[in-house]
Amino acid sequence: MADKDSGAGFAIGFVLGAVIGLAIGFLYAPRPGEETRELLKEKAEKVREKATEAAEKAKEAAADAKKKATEAAEKVKETAAEAKKKATEAAEKVKETAAEAKKKAEEKLKEVKEQTK
Repeated sequence: MADKDSGAGFAIGFVLGAVIGLAIGFLYAPRPGEETRELLKEKAEKVREKATEAAEKAKEAAADAKKKATEAAEKVKETAAEAKKKATEAAEKVKETAAEAKKKAEEKLKEVKEQTK
């Protein structure tokens, strides 16, 4: 996420630098004042439109990334729940097998004791 944040910061800085550079360039350009102001107004509108488009794209990308992250987290959660269920079932089987083995061992011990009497 930090890489995307620095990319957004770079883009904002780039746009601001471009606007400031254009403004300075127009102010020093050999044009009449009214024409320069009109040109500045047009360029500022274009920059605003591009910035709005970039912001919308960034919002869409963030929403998409959030959706994918949520889906991945849900999948991990489901996988963990499934693994827990399987582990519980396996533990239960081991417990049952151990109980059966204990019962058989006790029966054999009882048989052996009776035979030795």
